[in-house]
Amino acid sequence: MDSTTESNYPLGGEIQLDEQGELLLSGHSASGLIARFGSPLVVLLEEVIRRNCREYRRHLESYPRSRVYYAGKAFLTTGFCRLLEQEGLGLDVVSAGELHTALCAKFPPADILLHGNAKGEGELKRAIEAGVGRIAIDNFAEIEVLERLTSELDKTIKVLLRLAPGVRPETHEYVQTGQVDSKFGFNMAGGAAEEAVRRVLAVPALELVGLHCHIGSQILDLAPFEVAAKAMMEFYARMKNTLGAPLDELNLGGGLGIRYQAGDNPPSIAEHLERLCRTVLDAAREQKVEPPVLIDEPGRSIVGEAGVTLYTVQGVKRIPGVRNYASVDGGMTDNPRYALYQARHPVLLANRAGEQADDEPWSISGKCCETGDMLIHDAMLPALQPGDLIAMFCTGAYTYSMASNYNRVPRPAVVLVGPGRASLLARRETPEDVARLDQIPDWLEHLP
Repeated sequence: MDSTTESNYPLGGEIQLDEQGELLLSGHSASGLIARFGSPLVVLLEEVIRRNCREYRRHLESYPRSRVYYAGKAFLTTGFCRLLEQEGLGLDVVSAGELHTALCAKFPPADILLHGNAKGEGELKRAIEAGVGRIAIDNFAEIEVLERLTSELDKTIKVLLRLAPGVRPETHEYVQTGQVDSKFGFNMAGGAAEEAVRRVLAVPALELVGLHCHIGSQILDLAPFEVAAKAMMEFYARMKNTLGAPLDELNLGGGLGIRYQAGDNPPSIAEHLERLCRTVLDAAREQKVEPPVLIDEPGRSIVGEAGVTLYTVQGVKRIPGVRNYASVDGGMTDNPRYALYQARHPVLLANRAGEQADDEPWSISGKCCETGDMLIHDAMLPALQPGDLIAMFCTGAYTYSMASNYNRVPRPAVVLVGPGRASLLARRETPEDVARLDQIPDWLEHLP
């Protein structure tokens, strides 16, 4: 691949080029995958996902007691739940839909943790009835609802309290979640967190087993994780010593970033966990408490770089002296990250990757009737033409899971690929699928 093209994404391993310059994903040609499964297509590299899962388990297992929950909001299907179970990970869900997906996949309920800042009573009841292993309480109203539900159902449940430790990492403001001004959790500053501990301890059916925090997403600096861990351990020890809280678990959430651009330099999973484990062990020794069960909740760092989305160019438009456009058969409906965060993914001309880049940059536009429906601006690519295949890398997390049917566009298929095998995790939606929930009121059935 010529160094002047837009994508400086490292080739090798599961992502390679053949002798003709076509992209190969775990040995499968981009054009072959499109011919078999259609376009656009989200491709997930199974070996990358499994390797990341094992890296998390291996490095956390060096800590005395630990657990890994995958954050289902990054990407989730029933088949993906089976893969996670095979790899020995628990599952963090944040809605009735994610919980239902896990239960449909027969994922062990005891290994499910339910999160969310606005859980409805029905969601909480379903979780209790299903026997989920943990519920992370986010606000005072939730304590009251859980007290009533556990009484009505005659159940005892294990809970965590989600806290806001007041840490604001350097990342996009939309994915900062641990600062004081946040919709999530009980603020440690001002006494809300301590009051929440007192209220939960007063409810016999709520077994307070631990504390939780999550400071944000796509974090490339390890220092904020360390600051949050120290603050949480100080509070953890104080609640045990002053209130006798039976705490035994510390969930520090996820948030480790991945490499989207050539200038990104994310810490490795090993670096992140080694520093996190050392910080918690040192804090436990300083606070004179037994080290808690240490829990991490990765999502993006497991599936993000394992995803490649393939698009087909439908048309091109050259505006001399202004910009060149290539319109593709997807866009913000399957990847809203550029529209939301101005997130720039590496791109590649998948069927002619070895060719010299054009003299002028190309902007890849989506099919929706929105000027803002763009996938990338000003990418250095070879001259594009209808029928070309565009590959966008690092699309495993927060793309398909955030997909919509805006303009009534059906969502793409998702395929899991490995050496010598490829199969759907989610079939392509059809226009019939998009309209399946529509209803016509009786008085509109007949025209006047």
